[in-house]
Amino acid sequence: MPIKIKLKEILKERGISQRELARLTGLRPNTISHLCSDNVDRVYLSTLEKVCKVLDIDIQELIEVE
Repeated sequence: MPIKIKLKEILKERGISQRELARLTGLRPNTISHLCSDNVDRVYLSTLEKVCKVLDIDIQELIEVE
């Protein structure tokens, strides 16, 4: 069951750069870049929680089951 992280699309809609999100979340820019790629094979739940908190979204808005 493939899972897609829609972070790239959400950032584009909101006009937020990956670098800005990294700064706001305290995560490394490489981590944000990885989440925006099409090749995410694993991610910590705590990382997704930080992203969701900063973007003020539910995790269901960030993740899509294909």
